Amino acid sequence: MDESSTQREKNDMPHLMTRRRALKTLFCSSAFLAMNLDVRSILAADIVEANDLHWLAIGDFGSRNKWQTKVANSMATYLGQLAVKPAGLLLLGDNFYGKMPGGLESPRWQTGFEEMYPKSVFDCPCPAVLGNHDYRDTPGNNLTQLAYSKTPGTRWMMPKEWFRSDVTGSDGKPLVTFLFIDTNLPRGNKPQLDDDDDNQGPTLTPQQTKEQWAWLQEQLQSPRAPWTICIGHHPVYSNGHHGDTPSLVDGLAPLLQKHGVQLYLCGHDHDMQHLELDGLATSFVVSGGGGAGLRELKNTERPAFGESVHGFTHLHLNAERLVIRHMNDDGKQIHAFEKKVSGEFKVLEA
Repeated sequence: MDESSTQREKNDMPHLMTRRRALKTLFCSSAFLAMNLDVRSILAADIVEANDLHWLAIGDFGSRNKWQTKVANSMATYLGQLAVKPAGLLLLGDNFYGKMPGGLESPRWQTGFEEMYPKSVFDCPCPAVLGNHDYRDTPGNNLTQLAYSKTPGTRWMMPKEWFRSDVTGSDGKPLVTFLFIDTNLPRGNKPQLDDDDDNQGPTLTPQQTKEQWAWLQEQLQSPRAPWTICIGHHPVYSNGHHGDTPSLVDGLAPLLQKHGVQLYLCGHDHDMQHLELDGLATSFVVSGGGGAGLRELKNTERPAFGESVHGFTHLHLNAERLVIRHMNDDGKQIHAFEKKVSGEFKVLEA
């Protein structure tokens, strides 16, 4: 299992300042954060439009500790202040850390999902992808998570290891295509992820991997909504503990670029990040602060936003623009940016 939540104080690193941030003042000022403004005041600066749809996202959350509960409660408070109904809760993997005896009858389905993120707050689909701990900590739990999506009345959505979901806007027209993938790829002749013990264990089979890549290319070549968001567990690029994922850099990033995918959203690194790389139109966002023990960011040279903190991510979009907001576990905005369908982005200042 990942680091104990009792180590949060040790690992909860201060906000990482980069040269780009200092020169361009891209991030929220400490004075703003100290003001503790309510959510409506925060959003007033760049306006949540009436035709926006809203999603919240969390990764690496299934820890059963006080930080998972705090983030869950913070999301509920945040949505109450916004007075909006979410279109979905995006679950970015490592949904259950540790043993989960009982399979479909495990009480953790109630305590770790149904009650932790209650229908009274999240009356919406909750699409989920598999993380490495979902494969490793309880053998066969990946299959259990697939089977649980068939439970009558559940909001849990995982029809397969990889799947597509299309959402229409308030005008009834296609708005966003979500492509959910399984990034637990088998090792080949070179490291798939990294060489630490955290990534040893069961994965997709080589045949499943082949099928998934064929499916993904087919989806990317097919008609899609104006927005395409790809979601997996492992980062393509990351300044965090695990760093970049070589197999995804080689295999996934070129597909995202070729087919104009505007956003790749993931977890795995226990922090909150936003990366924009030269020559790539895709924004890479890590939201791994859902409850597991935090880890120090390692790469402070590559221009980016990064903070080792518990929290969640708010996505809201319409036909014209997408806004991504990282919120900490106190419900305060720590970073936000806006993206146009064409790929241009700008960081939003408080």
